[in-house]
Amino acid sequence: ALTSLSEEELLAWLQRGLRHEVLEGNVGYLRVDSVPGQEVLSMMGEFLVAHVWGKLMSTSALVLDLRHCTGGQISGIPYIISYLHPGNTILHVDTIYNRPSNTTTEIWTLPQVLGERYGADKDVVVLTSSQTRGVAEDIAHILKQMRRAIVVGERTGGGALDLRKLRIGESDFFFTVPVSRSLGPLGGGSQTWEGSGVLPCVGTPAEQALEKALDILTLRSALPGVVHCLQEALKDYYTLVDRVPTLLQHLASMDFSTVVSEDDLVTKLNAGLQAASEDPRLLVRAIRPRETPSGPVPDAAAEDPPGAAPELPE
Repeated sequence: ALTSLSEEELLAWLQRGLRHEVLEGNVGYLRVDSVPGQEVLSMMGEFLVAHVWGKLMSTSALVLDLRHCTGGQISGIPYIISYLHPGNTILHVDTIYNRPSNTTTEIWTLPQVLGERYGADKDVVVLTSSQTRGVAEDIAHILKQMRRAIVVGERTGGGALDLRKLRIGESDFFFTVPVSRSLGPLGGGSQTWEGSGVLPCVGTPAEQALEKALDILTLRSALPGVVHCLQEALKDYYTLVDRVPTLLQHLASMDFSTVVSEDDLVTKLNAGLQAASEDPRLLVRAIRPRETPSGPVPDAAAEDPPGAAPELPE
């Protein structure tokens, strides 16, 4: 029936389960309330790329909101994952067992996609709630295991990928049972999320998840500037000159993919710099405003002890 709809009618149909916008700071926002299946996505692929995905491609980071997603089609999983999977190499992301047919299906990323993939150097945050169920949970779990996204919000519901409604005998009573099971990226059952749910990287009430995600993205967008300032400070001030090249190289190669807070950043920088320099005196600390009787005073105005560590820029 979708093929007979006009472009305006298709857009209205999409907006009931798919919403998008560009937020302040050039952050893309994509809310998916129901994951469409392969048939719909194949038929409407060019339309979706032109009207939704194409408008998010130029953003600096992406928030994928699955807090209200309680259903969807298993066949739609590889489409969403593939647009966020960097590179054209195919990746085995899940294995699904179906009990009624006694079949096992492997899910792989697509070798090619319409339009462009989202840049590998851009951050992705997935929002979840206790109402996030089924296919949406699998997407959140896969992206988390791939280390492609930071999951923010509540532990998901631990639902089922596929349910079947069965009549009890000849009565008017029915019950629903899970008939498909996710076995994990490589077919290992230890990776399954069903029953237990997907644990977020950063736990926060669902209604505050978007605000928290934007705070995390603001911090992460400042990371290149922080690293550059540290490199310049080491070149200009560090007395153990012979160790500076090693420190600069170490800073340039550090993996900040798991950093989601100032405390994370400080801990990681201190551990990395002290290991590379073998100097326990080399310290980084975050400077926060202090409360005084006359109001907040930045720490920069207070006296720092001799040899104080350089401040992290706001």
